[in-house]
Amino acid sequence: MPALAAALRREGVPRVREAIMTALIRVGDAASIEAILPYLRSQDAALRTAAVEALCALRESLAPFMPQLLSDGDSDVRLLATELTRNMDAAQATTLLCDLIEREPHPNVCGAAIDVLAEVGTPEALPSLERCAARFSASPFLPFAISAAIARISGVKG
Repeated sequence: MPALAAALRREGVPRVREAIMTALIRVGDAASIEAILPYLRSQDAALRTAAVEALCALRESLAPFMPQLLSDGDSDVRLLATELTRNMDAAQATTLLCDLIEREPHPNVCGAAIDVLAEVGTPEALPSLERCAARFSASPFLPFAISAAIARISGVKG
């Protein structure tokens, strides 16, 4: 695993990086995730996207890392982390994302979390969504997104 992580750090050819990430996915352990996580901070959009895709493929091994990612000091990392919850168990994703929107100050991160909750959220998300709507009532887009998420989770047809 250290050899793959080192190779990924120094590799500049996108196809070779993709092959290394595929090897890390196949291994699929915590060390694989730790090798990929730094690329969520990359300035290279293609590398960030590859990291997100690789981490999504490792969703079962990724679960213990999610609270840390959703609490990261960088709002861009928190925003990307919301996407990682999309393929998780609905109850687990709901818990993680509700925890995030209860404390998240950045409206774009909340928006990303709400987008995922609209797709996978369970009814347990409704109180957190309502509190988020109240907190961001002056925001131009969050109250609308939240009302759509609440309707979808509640099974209300529009």
